[in-house]
Amino acid sequence: MRIIIAGVVGGIAMFVWTSIAHVALPLGQIGFSQIPSEAPVLAAMHNSIGDRSGLFFFPWTDMKSKNAMADEEARMKVNPSGLLIYHPPGASAMTAQTLIVEFIKEAAVSLIAAFLLAQALLAGYAARVGFVTLAGVAAGLTTNVSYWNWYGFPGSYTATYMAVQIVGFAVAGTVAALVLRRQV
Repeated sequence: MRIIIAGVVGGIAMFVWTSIAHVALPLGQIGFSQIPSEAPVLAAMHNSIGDRSGLFFFPWTDMKSKNAMADEEARMKVNPSGLLIYHPPGASAMTAQTLIVEFIKEAAVSLIAAFLLAQALLAGYAARVGFVTLAGVAAGLTTNVSYWNWYGFPGSYTATYMAVQIVGFAVAGTVAALVLRRQV
């Protein structure tokens, strides 16, 4: 029961931190840029993609082709490249559902961290907080560095989102370490 309490309270603490990081602090916008001459680009995207939401990689190469790598290399030499997350007109920026999903995700990772912390033989408070923080370092590295490396995500975005995750785990660890004190 203490693990569940530690995980839920840690999830609440992590949710509060990430909310502050994205709403009150400028961290949620670091690494993003506005498209120059945005209106014609938006019109072209809407004309081409229409009402189909998705993640698009361009220029597209059929990776099942026997010459896929050579074709991709040739296309990237003469075309711009990147990833595009597209939603047609009418999408909402922030809904109750997106906030609920985010909270559930943060509670789930906090529950996992609390479970792992409960299994660890760490007597000191700082060691317990450090343990959960290191789990945050692992989580921060897992996808963020790959997106920077493979897809060219901006370094400032990558570093910021890793920092937000690591601090989130540290905040959750601070709470979980209090709840899961070692009993003598």
